[in-house]
Amino acid sequence: MEFLKKHYEKMVLGTVLAGLLALLVFLPVYIETDKEKTADLIRSVINHPIKPLPDLDLTGSAAVVTRLQSPFNLDLETGNKVFNPFEWQKSLDGKLIKKDTGTGVQMVVVTNITALNLVLTLDSVITNELGATYAIGVERQAAATAAKRRKVQRYLSTSNKANDIFALVEVKGAADNPDALVLKLADSGELATVSAGKPFQRVDAYVADFIYPPEQKVFHCRVKETIAFGGNDYLVFDISKNELVLLDQSNQKKTPLPFSP
Repeated sequence: MEFLKKHYEKMVLGTVLAGLLALLVFLPVYIETDKEKTADLIRSVINHPIKPLPDLDLTGSAAVVTRLQSPFNLDLETGNKVFNPFEWQKSLDGKLIKKDTGTGVQMVVVTNITALNLVLTLDSVITNELGATYAIGVERQAAATAAKRRKVQRYLSTSNKANDIFALVEVKGAADNPDALVLKLADSGELATVSAGKPFQRVDAYVADFIYPPEQKVFHCRVKETIAFGGNDYLVFDISKNELVLLDQSNQKKTPLPFSP
């Protein structure tokens, strides 16, 4: 007992030192074991088979795209009575008739559409000591006034090659008896070839003939002309080769009317 009392502290210190020594001896073994466990874990994660993700369900998106490609169109004109109630008018005999069935712009019948051309002709060649002068006939059927639609002659020569309508680009053949003249139009820069008996023509506009049967009215109109029938005023908004478009002055509604030759 006396020995324990004298050497207690030394025994405790020796026990601690022995434990530390055992720990230092076991520590490399523990570290190596931990490395192997970590490596095994990494290999198990890397080599673990990956389950593929399920295919995306695009059914809803495809249905939306299909609906957008075929939109639902509301007809608020032909059969709708909320936004377009029936209008009534008096016919020529004084009876009331529904406007959408017996009168109105839809009753217009287009009977003919004619092209209005710019026509250039080589009318004559005048020769003198100064050279050759060419008389070019000009007919502008689409001009705004009747006076400007009449055929007039403009003159060109090898010394005076341009005016306000065209310029002389080339004389094909002999100057005093040309096979053809090549002209450059001032308004468009287009090249026009004219020769004796072979005029140049370019469509500049159209004129439409149409009738309104309820009032037995016949019209022969150009674009921008104003007409009246069925109690309304209309503007001839546009005329193309196969269509007449009328604009209702009261509501600015455009109505296309086809023409079938």
